[in-house]
Amino acid sequence: MSFFKRKVPNVLGIDISTSAVKLIELSRQGTRYRVESYAVAALPENAVIDNNFADIDVIGQTVRTVLERSGTKLKQAAVSVSGSAVITKIVTIPVPSNDEELEAQVELVADQYIPYALDEVNLDYSVIGPNEKNKGMVDVQLAASRRENIDDRVAVLELAGLKAKIVDVEAYALENAYGLLQNALPDYGPDATIAIADTGSTITTLNILHKNKVI
Repeated sequence: MSFFKRKVPNVLGIDISTSAVKLIELSRQGTRYRVESYAVAALPENAVIDNNFADIDVIGQTVRTVLERSGTKLKQAAVSVSGSAVITKIVTIPVPSNDEELEAQVELVADQYIPYALDEVNLDYSVIGPNEKNKGMVDVQLAASRRENIDDRVAVLELAGLKAKIVDVEAYALENAYGLLQNALPDYGPDATIAIADTGSTITTLNILHKNKVI
């Protein structure tokens, strides 16, 4: 038996939109979460254009501003890519015999759906499970973004003195966030269908989740 359990370090959530940078730090106490720190700072106009970082230095300074306002001591952060900056797709491939075969098959299929050379993108994937119609196939969730989109987000965090621990897809981050709140909702069930509206300064998005997945 292990008497000393290694504590998993908390990670800051950093949201960079077209108009502002937001920071949140959560801690967990049992099954509940508590906000430890939170801060917001406005971004100058045109610092972010269509999910692209047009001014890395200005965005980095704004991240530093929210960091100082929050008073947090954490140095690792999670950010996300969204909209036209990311491509997601569920694909079906033959059941692989090992991890190397899985990776090779994923890259082969991804090349058909990603309109860029694979060496120009950051590609990640997750095996969902056996295909319902063909047990000899598996469904795989692909996520890809141009390498510059990832590098820009890592760079602005580094300018603020932070390390990018996670670069997520916004829709997947939304699924995870909803998972923390679902049990507090009235009439919640494992087959529930939920609508989540996100109203920003320039765009409003509506996400429909069924069985805890954005559909």
